[in-house]
Amino acid sequence: MCRVVDLQQAVLAKNDGAARALRTELTARGTTVVNLLSSPGSGKTALLERELLLAREQGVAVAALTADLATENDAVRLARSGALVKQVLTDGLCHLEASMLARHLDGWLPEETRLLFVENVGNLVCPASYDLGESLRVVLASVTEGEDKPLKYPTAFGPAHLVVVTKTDIARAVDFDEAAFRANVQRVNPGVEVVLTSARSGDGVGLLLDRARAIGNGAAAHVPVMARPQDDTRGPGPGHAHPHVHDHDHDHDHGPGHTHDEGHVHHHGQPGPTVAQTR
Repeated sequence: MCRVVDLQQAVLAKNDGAARALRTELTARGTTVVNLLSSPGSGKTALLERELLLAREQGVAVAALTADLATENDAVRLARSGALVKQVLTDGLCHLEASMLARHLDGWLPEETRLLFVENVGNLVCPASYDLGESLRVVLASVTEGEDKPLKYPTAFGPAHLVVVTKTDIARAVDFDEAAFRANVQRVNPGVEVVLTSARSGDGVGLLLDRARAIGNGAAAHVPVMARPQDDTRGPGPGHAHPHVHDHDHDHDHGPGHTHDEGHVHHHGQPGPTVAQTR
């Protein structure tokens, strides 16, 4: 059992070091990273597409990196906004890690980028334990997922700087209890802001962009109870109250045909995706 605890600490310590380095580097060049976490089907891609389009209309230098186990579907959708978009295929890995993100950004992310949205793998368990060097961690939940979602997944909602409710246009149809949801969020993350959005109706669209830009302009992020101090200038990073343990190093070679570093880059107006290998 002691060996497992030591391994757990070593895995997360390695990631935390990479996250601190990435956060320091991106902060120095004026890039704010927003880490989006949610269950599959929460509607975060639809909302993110609207936010990217709005950012472009406002003249914000924005980019998005989206991670999935397979397919380029989300990158294709997000590229319709005109923003620079990259698809990362994890080939079965259930989350992103700071070192992976750093490799995918190297040589791809323009220096002038002010906002980078990272759409993490659809999963409220594994991604919650890994700091990506973000300045704003956002957890999204749709009205169809149930008001008790924050209580079931405290390690996701607990360290969040912002909670976003999606698909509010169908809230009445599914009997969503907003007051109960807000109360449950406050039980695991006292003081965190909860915003309501609908990508379909447009309600609340722009709130995520506004919060991200405010952080980039020096506003202080909410400090979650579950957060741990980080040695950066943007405030605390996410905490790891109940870390998810892997007994392997994701930097090792999995053999022919398998890599965690395959990415697909989409540029608005170009004829199709090109494959970018970043190792």
